Parts: sequence; C-alpha cells; structure tokens
Amino acid sequence: MSKCEQCIVREFSSLKALNKEELLKIADCKTSYTIKKGEPLFEEGETVNGIYCIKEGICKLSKLSTNGKDQIVKLVKAGELLGQRSMVSDEPANLSAIALEDMEVCFIPKNDVLGFFDKNNKFSLNMMKSICGDLKEADEHMVSMAQKTVKDRLAETLLYLHTTFGINDDNTLKIQLSREELASLIGTATESCIRLLSEFNKLGLIALIGKKILLKDIPKLKKMAE
Repeated sequence: MSKCEQCIVREFSSLKALNKEELLKIADCKTSYTIKKGEPLFEEGETVNGIYCIKEGICKLSKLSTNGKDQIVKLVKAGELLGQRSMVSDEPANLSAIALEDMEVCFIPKNDVLGFFDKNNKFSLNMMKSICGDLKEADEHMVSMAQKTVKDRLAETLLYLHTTFGINDDNTLKIQLSREELASLIGTATESCIRLLSEFNKLGLIALIGKKILLKDIPKLKKMAE
C-alpha cells in the first residue's frame, strides 16, 4: 500500500473519495516537507498553486489588519487540507498560514488535483462541501464576534481548544497559544484577555499553570458560551 492510502489526511478530507490508482498518482506528484514552528506555509497575497495536506501539527490562518495586527481567523489541525478555495477560485491566498508547532505537510500541485475534478465527481463534491463548511464556519465566527461578549467568546474558544485539540496528561489544554494569539482568536486586546483569564481563574472556571490552561468547570463554561 502507498503512504497516501494510509495517511490521516485521506481519512478526514476530500481525498477519501480518491481510488487506489488516483492515490498512487498523488504519491508520485506530491512533495513532503517539514515546516518549523513560526514558519509560514504560505502568506497572504501569495499564489498557492496546489493544496497542502496537513499530516502532523497545527497552524493558524490569519489576516494582517490595516494597523498591522495579526487577526487569527482559524486554527487548522492534522487531517485537514489547505489552499482548496484559493485553488478553485484561482485567486491569491487571502490569509497567511503559520505553523504553531513543527508540522509535516505534503504539497500536491494544482494541475494534478484539478485532473481529479474531471474524472471523479465524488471528489469534486467533497471538496465543494469542504469549502462550504469553511464558509459556514466563517459566518458563525462573524455572528459570534458581533453578538457575544468577550467573556462569552473566551469561554467558547477555551471549549473549542479543549474539544478540537484535546488535553495533555496533566489535563491542561494540548494546544498552547500565547496570550496574544488567544486574544487575537477572540477579537480583543491582549491586556483584556489576560484580565479575563485571571477572572476565570479566580472564579474557579480554569486553572493557570504557568502558561498552560486547565479547564476546571466545563459545564459553567458551556453555559457562558451558549
């Protein structure tokens, strides 16, 4: 069996619609490499001539605002694809993708991916569904930003990090974002985020262990996030 057939990305993404022969084609044309923590996979405005398969690691998708601040739009984990929308719309990337930890990625050139669109309807449909899912997420994020308080958004984000990325052996959140990154994710100033974390800590909702965060009262956090 080829490595592409056994890969985690295939199980969770549009690639699951590809047959053995098509997966072997991907294995031939893909490039695999390591992205070090803090390095970009691609940057805003760059032409992404293909898709990235995230085999290991996590990256942040962010946009640089007019005042030079980094606004995190989404976090992407192993098993996901990046660059689909840019490839289909034939437009430069509207976000930057920066590694939050060391990553293992594979890059599949655009021409090879588009070749599957003509021959495999299920693959095309899966990719369209994936792009629609991203748009739905973006809508929900926009509504949350507009209608929820910063406190509610922090509770919602902490729960999202817990559910999506899991916990360490000591029950702290596995994904360790800086206070600045966490603030960017909930759309507030770093100082406000630090103040709210301290408040959550005093209320017994979370525990702060150095830079790590432990969720102590998940039911109460869920109530706040609703």
